[in-house]
Amino acid sequence: MEMLQTIFSTTLMTIRDVLPIMAIIFGFQLLVIRRPIPQLRKVLIGFAYVLAGLSLFLVGLEQALFPLGKLMAQQLTDTAFIGAATTDTARLLQWQDYKWVYLFAAAIGFSTTIAEPSLIAVAIKANQVSAGAISAWGLRIAVGIGVAVGIAIGTFRIVTGTPLHYYIVGGYIIIIIQTFYAPRLITALAYDSGGVTTSTVTVPLVTALGLGLASTIPGRSVLLDGFGLIAFASLFPIMSVLSYAQIAEWRERRNTNNQST
Repeated sequence: MEMLQTIFSTTLMTIRDVLPIMAIIFGFQLLVIRRPIPQLRKVLIGFAYVLAGLSLFLVGLEQALFPLGKLMAQQLTDTAFIGAATTDTARLLQWQDYKWVYLFAAAIGFSTTIAEPSLIAVAIKANQVSAGAISAWGLRIAVGIGVAVGIAIGTFRIVTGTPLHYYIVGGYIIIIIQTFYAPRLITALAYDSGGVTTSTVTVPLVTALGLGLASTIPGRSVLLDGFGLIAFASLFPIMSVLSYAQIAEWRERRNTNNQST
């Protein structure tokens, strides 16, 4: 009974959040463009599916993903698991002790990104408009590697307590340099790839991991240190896609030179 009440209240909140979107779309179609909505029945059914899916997804976040992320962070930072001396507080804060945290962060970042629906859609469209020049799987794997590296470095930042802006400023300096040398065909797509990773699958687990780490590692603030992992998930995929394009261009030039000689 309690679960049904949770689903019902979440559905009401979802309807409240989605109604402005419907009002804008229908308002522009009817009042600005002044044309009837094509296939109105399918559109309304689609909105109903969206409401149902979002409601169940939000319930799932609260009931499973957020608690699971926090539980994994607690287990991976447990002194009995990492093998640190319980009597030596300074030893607990050594970043080398949390190697399994970094590995788990990289694995969860890669797997959630590969399963991200928004990235799949962008990769398919990029493959279509480029006439096959951009591989859908190649793009997804490149973005996944970027997120994996970014989340691992983000957890390292939480463990060490170093300021977030050092990583963000340094990362964007690297991206700016890469932009000058990367193929123009891929530049805009690379910047978009950083945004599509922060969506329905990646954000809940990554956020739960960051908050769980900050709440279990001694001396960390949940507010100051727990957030910020999503920034890494947006930043590092841009680097990885630009690098992927540069490596592909270099290999193509090398093959061309070999064939000409």
